[in-house]
Amino acid sequence: MKIAMIGAGAMGGATVEGLVKTGLYKNEDITVSDPSEAVLDKFVKLGVSVTTDNGAAAAGADVVMVCVKPWLVERVLNGIKSELKPKSQILVVIAAGVKSESVQGWLGEQCPPLFLCIPNIAIAQLASMTFLVPCGAVAQQQTEQVKGIFDAMGETLITDEGHLAAGTTLASCGIAYAMRYIRAAAEGGVELGFKADDAKRIVMQTMKGAVELLEATGLHPEAAIDLVTTPGGVTIKGLNEMEHAGFTSAVIRGLKAGAK
Repeated sequence: MKIAMIGAGAMGGATVEGLVKTGLYKNEDITVSDPSEAVLDKFVKLGVSVTTDNGAAAAGADVVMVCVKPWLVERVLNGIKSELKPKSQILVVIAAGVKSESVQGWLGEQCPPLFLCIPNIAIAQLASMTFLVPCGAVAQQQTEQVKGIFDAMGETLITDEGHLAAGTTLASCGIAYAMRYIRAAAEGGVELGFKADDAKRIVMQTMKGAVELLEATGLHPEAAIDLVTTPGGVTIKGLNEMEHAGFTSAVIRGLKAGAK
């Protein structure tokens, strides 16, 4: 399978890094297209094919991924429109807020089977939470094929277009929210007497442990919290102080603001 990534910014570049790390594709079968030679230098070192010609990248691919800023999607698609092969290619658009109706309108009969996709930057470490929306008349085999690509780089949820904005704020923006907690807890650790690097390592391992515990047991987070909160203990006192400061409310409000 030959994959073209048009756009090598933060998300596009992270996805290419993930594709290489999976080991499922020959490096020469991955093509990165970007107008900046300086940006492409990084991918030359990875051993993938590079070009500044979006049309050439699209023409030679089985799966064409377009990962640019939302306001550039129309321009990029119009630029590769003549090279697309609706009967033999799949198009994946990775851009928040871009509607399938718009993409199909821009491309008309030249639109291949279309997927909207929102990963997060952990895709570079094969740890993304990715949302995938099959649009229009997409065959089940094509859905499985595209899902398989992203499953190799983390977890993938097939959803509908109406939930894509919520998924974006929960996982794509959400990774930043998780990092902000790590920063806050690490700063608290410094105030408690740990060196900064040690505090960060402690918090990251604690978060990793929390995730692995929930995955292994299937417990609801509140049930797991109950395992470590004893009456009158330090854990419940800390949790209640955070709640008095609006912890849960702040998280929910942030997610809802992002979804708007």
